[in-house]
Amino acid sequence: MEIINREARFNYFVLESVECGVVLTGTEIKSIRDGKCNLKDSYARIRNNEVYLLNMNISEYKEGNIFNHDPKRTRKLLLHKNEILKLASKIEQDGLTLVPLKLYFNKNKVKILLGLCKGKKTYDKRETIKERDLKREASKLQKYNYKA
Repeated sequence: MEIINREARFNYFVLESVECGVVLTGTEIKSIRDGKCNLKDSYARIRNNEVYLLNMNISEYKEGNIFNHDPKRTRKLLLHKNEILKLASKIEQDGLTLVPLKLYFNKNKVKILLGLCKGKKTYDKRETIKERDLKREASKLQKYNYKA
């Protein structure tokens, strides 16, 4: 099961991606297994040589009672020190952002695919929409040609 941030690919050019782990509580894991997670509007920051994920919404687990978690709490991401330093230098130089692209399970561990992204301008977004529409039309034409 994976949760994809579709808005990220529309709003940003993804230059590089890094897989990292996440520090979560038990009720958060159960909620993610139920698919109650949203990556929209979330981003990562580097503070004190540690990476934190902000604004990721993991809904409360319905059977969690008093042990439930805060849905929008800041979560620590697990990366090696040299990876963090490399990302920090790229962010400072080029003005890039860290955006979560995908959340998935890998051997019962939750992983996040973190993208090093550059923001798109309005005309870039229009170009993306145009390309997507052209691909859709081409696939429709191809579909009808095969049946004929």
